[in-house]
Amino acid sequence: MHGQAENSGPGGYAAARLRLLNEKARSGPPRRSALAGLTDDWLAGLFAAGAPGARGVSLVAVGGYGRAELSPRSDLDLLLLHDGSATGAVSALADRLWYPVWDLGLALDHSVRTPAEARRTAGEDLKVQLGLLDARHIAGDLGLTTALRTTVLADWRNQAPKRLPALRELCEERAARQGELQYLLEPDLKEARGGLRDVTALRAVAASWLADAPREGLAEARSGLLDVRDALHLTTGRATDRLALQEQDQVAAELGVLDADALLRQVYEAARVIAYAGDVTWREVGRVLRSRSVRPRLRAMLGGGKPAPERSPLAEGVVEQDGEVVLARAARPDRDPVLPLRAAAAAAQAGLPLNLHAVRRMAAGARALPSPWPAEARQQLLTLLGSGRPTVDVWEALEAEGLISLLLPDWDRVRCRPQRNAVHLWTVDRHLIETAVRASAFTRRVSRPDLLLIAALLHDIGKGWPGDHSVAGEVIARDVAARVGFDPADVTVVATLVRHHLLLVETATRRDLDDPATVRSVAEAVGSPGTLELLHALTEADALATGPAAWSSWRAALVADLVKRVSAVLAGQTPPDPEEALPTAQHERLALEAVATGAPVLSLRAQTEPAAEPSDDPEPLGVELLIAVPEQAGVLPAVAGVLAMHRLTVRTAELRSLDLPDGVDGSVLLLDWRVAAEYGSLPQAARLRADLVRALDGSLDISARLAERDAAYPRRRGVVAPPPRVTVAPAASRHATVIEVRAQDAPGLLFRIGRALEDAAVRVRSAHVSTLGANAVDAFYVTQERVPLPGEEAVAVARKLEEALRA
Repeated sequence: MHGQAENSGPGGYAAARLRLLNEKARSGPPRRSALAGLTDDWLAGLFAAGAPGARGVSLVAVGGYGRAELSPRSDLDLLLLHDGSATGAVSALADRLWYPVWDLGLALDHSVRTPAEARRTAGEDLKVQLGLLDARHIAGDLGLTTALRTTVLADWRNQAPKRLPALRELCEERAARQGELQYLLEPDLKEARGGLRDVTALRAVAASWLADAPREGLAEARSGLLDVRDALHLTTGRATDRLALQEQDQVAAELGVLDADALLRQVYEAARVIAYAGDVTWREVGRVLRSRSVRPRLRAMLGGGKPAPERSPLAEGVVEQDGEVVLARAARPDRDPVLPLRAAAAAAQAGLPLNLHAVRRMAAGARALPSPWPAEARQQLLTLLGSGRPTVDVWEALEAEGLISLLLPDWDRVRCRPQRNAVHLWTVDRHLIETAVRASAFTRRVSRPDLLLIAALLHDIGKGWPGDHSVAGEVIARDVAARVGFDPADVTVVATLVRHHLLLVETATRRDLDDPATVRSVAEAVGSPGTLELLHALTEADALATGPAAWSSWRAALVADLVKRVSAVLAGQTPPDPEEALPTAQHERLALEAVATGAPVLSLRAQTEPAAEPSDDPEPLGVELLIAVPEQAGVLPAVAGVLAMHRLTVRTAELRSLDLPDGVDGSVLLLDWRVAAEYGSLPQAARLRADLVRALDGSLDISARLAERDAAYPRRRGVVAPPPRVTVAPAASRHATVIEVRAQDAPGLLFRIGRALEDAAVRVRSAHVSTLGANAVDAFYVTQERVPLPGEEAVAVARKLEEALRA
C-alpha cells in the first residue's frame, strides 16, 4: 500500500500525485503503475470511509485504469458493483466516491450496476464488454468482483464467433474515420489505425481463445505509444491523444528524443508493429471462423475426421494453403536465398497474404544475396513491384520481419521517415512503394518497364541523407541498380531517372515552355527518347503516389506539352523562338480594340480536358483569360489584385508586348492567363473589366479591399509557416532573368509580388504559378529594357522582393 491514511483525503492524494508526476527519475510503465497504485489507495480509502465492512458491494476499475495504465490526464473508469440488497446505501456510497474525484478536476467515467445489469449491458454494448474484460478489483467484496470477471470472460468466449466480427467492423470504421497512425503528421495515438485502441482489440481477441496476435514487439510498441501519450499530457496539461505539430518538439524534449522527426519515426514504428499484428490476427480470426462453419458439413460428408488442408503450388518452394501463401514442405530457406523474393512475388501476383510463420521461417534462415544478384532474384523483385495494389501488403510483411533491410540495406534510412509536407500522404518508404504500385499501371506504355519499376522504388531513396535528395539518390540508385544486377547502361538510365525525377513537373509548371532554352536544358538532362519516355511515366506515378494535390489534368497537360517539345528537340528539330511568334487573329483583334478604346479589353474562355478515367467527369483546366491593355505601369499587380478580389486562382500568367499592324500607333500588352474559381461560379467579364479599369486609374484601392476581406474572415491559428524565399535561377533563359518565389500560399500573394516587382522597376514577361498544398512556388521571367538583368542587379531585386513578402 502507498500510505492509505496519508492519501485518504483529496489534498493528500493531489499532493502525492503531483510529486509523482514531477519525479523525473520515474517515467514510463513504472510511473503509470505507481499512479494507478496511488489512485487505488486513495479510492480504497474513500470506499472504506463510506462503507466500513460493507458486503455485497465492490469498487472495480475497468478499461485503461483496469489495466493499471494511468497517464497523467487519463479518465478514471470505475464501476460500483453491488448485489442489489441495499440500493440506498450504494447510492450514498457512490456520491462519496464520485464527488471527491470531480472536486480534483479529474475526468470520471462511472457506473453503478448489479452483476446481472453489468452482464446485460455488456451483451448490448460491445465497448462496455471490452472495458469489463480488463476489470480489476480495488476495494470491497472481492468475491463479487471475481464472480463478475469470470462471468464476463465466459460470456465473451462463448459469444466470440458473433462478437469478434462486430469488433473487427468497429476497428475498420474507426480506421476509416481516423486514418493510419503510421502515416499521419498529427496522429491520434489512441483512435487511429495502429494506435492504442487496436492494442485493446487485440487483447480482446486473445481473451476469446479463438486466435492470438503476434507478440514479438507488440508490448514494446504499446508501451512506446503510452510513453508518448504521457509526455503529451504533461507538456500540454490536457487530456489529449492528438500529437499536434506545435507540440511535437516539446514532447520530444520531454522524452529525451532528438527532435520532432525522430519522435514521429518512433511513433510510426510502433504503429506499424501494431497494425501488422492486427492484420495477421484478424486474418487468423477469419480463418478459424470459416473453418468452424465448414468443418461440420465436411465431417458429415466424409464420415468424421479432420480433412487435410489443400495445398496448391504457386512457385518453386511456395504453395497456397487456406487462403495464404506458405512454404512447401521441401523448401529450404537456408539454402535458397531467392526464396523470400520468389514467395513475395508469387503472393503479390496471386493477390494473397504471406503467412506469418512462413515469413518468419524465411527471415530466420535468410542469407544475403550475392552482388550482383542472380537474374532470378532481379526478375522476382520486378515481378513483386509490378503486381499493383497487392504489393503493399506483401512488402509490409517482408519489412515487418527485417527481410527488406537484408535485401536493400539503404531502405533503413527511409523507413518510417516522416514527410513534413501536407501534399504527401505517406512516409518516405510507403510513398516509394505507392509509386511502384502506380508505375505498374504504366508498364505497357514504356519500352523498359523494368527500369521504370526500379526507378519508382528508388526515386526518393536519397531522402534519408543530408542535402538535395535527388543528388544523393542518384548515387544510391546507381549502387543499388548495379547490385541488383542491371548492366552499366541500364544503371546509368536508372540513376538519371532518380536524379531528374522532379525535372518535368517542375519545369512544366514553373518555366516558360515557349523559351527554347527551357526545352533544350531538359533535353540535355534527359539525353535520349527512351529515358524521356520513362521519366514521363515516373513523373506521373510519383505525383499520383504523393496525393491529390500533386497531380491534375492541368499538370498532366503541361507535362505532356513539355515532353512533346523535348521529344522534338531530341529528334533533331529546333524549337521556335518566342520573339518571332506571330500573334493570333484573336490576339490582334483584342489589341486593336484596346488601342481604339484606350482601355483594357478582355475575353474569358473555359478550357476542359477529358478525364483520365472514362467514367469520370471532365476535369476543368481553368479558364483562359485574355487581356489586352495599352502599355503602362502597374498592369501585373492590377490584374492580380482584381483576380484576388474575385477569388480567382492564377495557374499560369504570360505577359508580352504585341507588335501592331503598320499604321497603328501605340503599344499594347497582351496577358494570356489561365485562372480558376476558388469556389462558386466565375465572375462576368464585364465586372472584371470594370474593376480592372478602376485599378489601373487608381480609383480602386486593392490593398485596402484585400485587407478588409482578411479582417472579415480571420484565419485560424495554426502552424507558423516558414518565411518566404526568393532566388535567381541560374542560366534559365537567354531572353529574361528567372526569379523564383517560394512562399505560403495566400489570397493576394501574386498581387503583392507584382507590386514589389513593379517597385523594383522590372517588367514581367511571364509568370508560372504552381501551388502544392499550402506552398506556392512561382517563377517570374523579368527584364529591364527588354533584356535580362545583370547578375548583381537580379540578386538585389530578389532580395527586395523577399523583404517585401516578409513584411
